[in-house]
Amino acid sequence: MTKPNSFVKNLKNINKSINSLLERNLNKLKFDNLKILASNNKVILTFVALFFLFVSYLLVPTFYKQGDISKELKNELLNKFNLDFTFNQKLNYNFFPRPHFVSSKSSILENQNKIADIDKLKIYVSLDNLFSLKNINIKEVILENTNFELNTKNSNFFVKLLDNNFLDANLNIKNSNIFFRDSENEILFINIIKDLKYYYDPNELKNILYSKNEIFNTPFSLKVINHKDETKLYTKLDLDFAKLQIENIFNYKDDIKSGYAILLFNKDKSLINYKTNKNFFEFNYFNELENKKFLYKGKFNFKPFYSSIEGDIEEINLSHIFGTNAIITELLKTEIFNNKNLEFKLNINANKIKNNQKFTNLFLKSKIQEGLIDIDDTKLEWKDSSLIKLTDTLIFVRDGKLFLDGKSKIKITNAKNIYKFLLTPKNYRKNIKTIDFNFSYSFNEKAIILNGIMIDGKYNQKVNSNLNNIYFRGSSRQNKIFLKNMINDLLKFYSG
Repeated sequence: MTKPNSFVKNLKNINKSINSLLERNLNKLKFDNLKILASNNKVILTFVALFFLFVSYLLVPTFYKQGDISKELKNELLNKFNLDFTFNQKLNYNFFPRPHFVSSKSSILENQNKIADIDKLKIYVSLDNLFSLKNINIKEVILENTNFELNTKNSNFFVKLLDNNFLDANLNIKNSNIFFRDSENEILFINIIKDLKYYYDPNELKNILYSKNEIFNTPFSLKVINHKDETKLYTKLDLDFAKLQIENIFNYKDDIKSGYAILLFNKDKSLINYKTNKNFFEFNYFNELENKKFLYKGKFNFKPFYSSIEGDIEEINLSHIFGTNAIITELLKTEIFNNKNLEFKLNINANKIKNNQKFTNLFLKSKIQEGLIDIDDTKLEWKDSSLIKLTDTLIFVRDGKLFLDGKSKIKITNAKNIYKFLLTPKNYRKNIKTIDFNFSYSFNEKAIILNGIMIDGKYNQKVNSNLNNIYFRGSSRQNKIFLKNMINDLLKFYSG
């Protein structure tokens, strides 16, 4: 590296003299003497000279050769963050608001492969040792508008960065993207980084990663702490829009990793135990932390990507799944599941349905495949008298509202109980075995439209002309009364 020129050497000597002079005299200043000092031209000239020399000191890095600057900064970045930067264009130096170098169109290499394109890179340096480029000290690095290219081989890139020393230097990433690709180099998802920071927390005595992100139009925040001495990784995920918080402890010592997570949804707490490796992720979910009452179990395969969740529960609250503000409903509205590479199955057995005791033994079978969402082959019982099965269903969003379209087949198992409940006149009590109809349900308005009614596999023109586009809405009591009248009218028309 070249030594500073004579101008820099002179500035360095003058700077030492100024520092000595300031130490001897500035502490002697009193407030009462400010007016006298202001009228003294020598004092004013002295401060002007000091200001000029300070600015000159800040400008020292502009005298260094571009190759020397690039080399030293690159080495310093590699030593502090273990990141191999490449500067594709000239480094510019600015001293306002604090000394820093700016690079456009930079990149990051890993194993000689480019994994990040940086539109703007800022490297802030300490005010100390500006005279010596060899001793220059990086205090903060900011990456703006960066595109990261990650896959299964380097998916832990951001976690690995926590192993570096952030005690005296921070790393910040803003307005950037993470493109995660599969083995065929197809984009699986894009994680948008709003603001990501690496810093040292003196309370935790650990490096901290805190990030505000967005994925599939879903905003979230993430906090990560790597307890390297215990081979444990702590993460905290916040989904504010869904009022969901997940705290996770991940043990990565063994080949098959394990961990547990505590979920806080509104005021309800639950627990997940899991294990994973590069090929799969399995979990068990409990709804009570103390008694550990079993709810669900599931598995995710990564090669190829496939997931399934099964659960057994005494009572299910469907509003938690498909309610107006439920998590799944909100995710459906964001079109998070409209990815053709995503295949997901959810099967739940429930003995009871909350707030609707007439329906029992629900088997909810849902599937997401090739961007389509359905609950085909979902079954439930009504008053131990009939079996209801859903087919040809489709869940979709239209104008910001969630809808379910499909067909329903009702198999009558105990006609006497049904007629007794409906108070059906005896002359209308026919031996009906099946009822089929089409339906469209709005989750937001809690309204359903029925049409295309068939009885015992036959389409009755009279029935459909009188009961076409049946519309349920309003209070539960009103719907019960309307349902009884509607079915009795249907039987009346059918009896002819």
